[in-house]
Amino acid sequence: MSASVGLRRVLEPAGVLPQAAWRLDASPEISADEVRIRVQRLNLDAASFRQLAEKHAGDGARVRAEVLEIIETRGKMHNPVTGSGGMLIGIVEEVGPESPLGLKVGDRVATLVSLTLTPLRVTDGLAGWDGRSEQIPADGTAVLFGRSVVGVLPDDLQPELALAVYDVCGAPALTDRVVRDYVDGAARESGGGAGEPVTVTVLGGAGKSGSLSLTAARLAGARTLAVVRDEAEAATVRDLGLADAIAVADARDAVAVRARVGEALGGPATVTVVCVDAPGCEHGAILATATGGTVVFFSMATSFPAAALGAEGLAADVTMLIGNGFVPGHADFAVDLLRRVPAVRRLFEARTAGH
Repeated sequence: MSASVGLRRVLEPAGVLPQAAWRLDASPEISADEVRIRVQRLNLDAASFRQLAEKHAGDGARVRAEVLEIIETRGKMHNPVTGSGGMLIGIVEEVGPESPLGLKVGDRVATLVSLTLTPLRVTDGLAGWDGRSEQIPADGTAVLFGRSVVGVLPDDLQPELALAVYDVCGAPALTDRVVRDYVDGAARESGGGAGEPVTVTVLGGAGKSGSLSLTAARLAGARTLAVVRDEAEAATVRDLGLADAIAVADARDAVAVRARVGEALGGPATVTVVCVDAPGCEHGAILATATGGTVVFFSMATSFPAAALGAEGLAADVTMLIGNGFVPGHADFAVDLLRRVPAVRRLFEARTAGH
């Protein structure tokens, strides 16, 4: 058990799992059930990159320096402010004889586990990165444990595009699961008919996880609403046809969110999915969700105490789920959405252009 989850890599404090550790051993020598990856590109999660960019007022050199400092100090990319990391792509360099991951030397892979628990060593000083984008060209090594999750990159997608999709692939998969449960329940209650319509609001609908969640919800049978921050984002969602309805609101303004959702849907949503990389969106999501509905939090900027205590204070009878980034088959599900829905692919290609 200890090797399979990476306990031997924990340097401090002793006895915790790698994600909770302050510092990991990122040495490239692997044990029997580990895999070493030659790193090619990192992808910072949106909340972490936003926090770093705002802290340094968009100064890319300072952002790069802090990311390097975090990795060198902690042996992993684990932002101490947001508590989040990201993921990476690279080439399998060595496979331990007892590794259960099914990889072979030379496979081009994306790690589907957070950089907050992945031993990481950077050897190029991130010299190819200007500090102004979430994706980071890099050279170095990373280590996967026996219980890690990893995906071999598809041949028909550029690595940068695949990395962007894999970074958020847990969101559409869980959205699909939650929405289908409501759709199936409504059908059962109606004796096999369409039942009451299931509505899904996505806060941050113009982003990567938001656009995939909207698409998954619509394909699962829901009516969808994208809540976006400004008219430019609304135009993007409208032009691509990603949602059945669009509302412009600051997701941190709980009263405004509730009002815009009510106007667009005729009442609160059955399911609300939070994909905004800024803190303070918890109460708006709760107010925008119907009694008996579900709020899914996919943003690492979420304050879970604020969500729990806010729901209590609002006497809101809603189920709240933490999107943990893993649903069985989530990577294949997200890539399939990209292939099936050209509008989503266009959005992702635009987001990754120039990386």
